[in-house]
Amino acid sequence: MAETGASPFRAVAGGITIAIRLTPKGARERIDGIVTLPDGGAALKVAVTAPPEDGRANAALLRFLAREWRLPRSAFGLVWGAADRRKIVRVAGDSGVLMASFAAWRDGHDG
Repeated sequence: MAETGASPFRAVAGGITIAIRLTPKGARERIDGIVTLPDGGAALKVAVTAPPEDGRANAALLRFLAREWRLPRSAFGLVWGAADRRKIVRVAGDSGVLMASFAAWRDGHDG
């Protein structure tokens, strides 16, 4: 896993956005850490078992993230990248609380 100092998490009005690098048809659903993108940005590398057909991988991504972070599925939405491996996911809620929660999650998953 290529770890970077940049963060895929960004505070926005009414929540946060997360840059994602999705791998469909993975062996299992998992988060493989944070990777550096070719443009120098950062993305959360996520794998799901669903195929990239008819939006199934996108739906699996949102369900998995909600389950992983114990947040309601209704808080998650795909903002950009429906047909791309690179995606932007929005999580609705208090951006300060969410950023602190994801920072704590990231600190617990480094290395």
